[in-house]
Amino acid sequence: MSAIRQALCSWSGGKDSCLALHLAVEQGFTVTTLIAMFEEAADRSRSHALPESLVRAQAESLGVELLTPRADWPRYEAVFVETLVQAHGRGIEHAIFGDIDLIPHREWEEKVCARADMTAHLPLWGRPRPLVVDDVLRRDIKALCVCVNARWLPQSFCGRPYDRQFIADLPDGVDACGENGEFHTFVTHAPRFRWPIRTFVSGVRSYTSPPEYGGEQFWFADLASG
Repeated sequence: MSAIRQALCSWSGGKDSCLALHLAVEQGFTVTTLIAMFEEAADRSRSHALPESLVRAQAESLGVELLTPRADWPRYEAVFVETLVQAHGRGIEHAIFGDIDLIPHREWEEKVCARADMTAHLPLWGRPRPLVVDDVLRRDIKALCVCVNARWLPQSFCGRPYDRQFIADLPDGVDACGENGEFHTFVTHAPRFRWPIRTFVSGVRSYTSPPEYGGEQFWFADLASG
């Protein structure tokens, strides 16, 4: 009888981390925990700007534990490693990530896992983009676009369902997976969810990142439970 490979999943709340979790389970991992990084002084997840209540609703639907460490960007890595170390102390030896082919991301993930004596696993790594997109849609992973980079996409994409029409409407040069940060998503239902996440877009707001982080404009969908 093979040993249980207990794992956690680095969780953005979006389609790629969700697909990575599903594939990891199919590969024999037992995913017991999600890690979702949050801003230190606000009720928003990093990058996707999701409220904790909705991310927690995802974890509850999946039937897993949710860890929500908080950090500003300068302390992000240290807090992430500390969280991994604590998880390793409870018997979790593997971490699942949803990156597809961004080498700097993989190098960082392997580095922080090594510091916690854990192993990084990237189930989507190296897969062709069309295969990843098809896998998300074929599995009926339902998601909303909750953030767009205004350099790549207009405000009108924010709040739309991630479906074949969304993909068909993407301008030339925009990755259909959003791997380069063109857009982010929030999963409302997936095969391993025991029930859907009820939410709606209550508004869309603009945000410009600080100059030291590029000074780029983004559109974020404000999600409310309902």
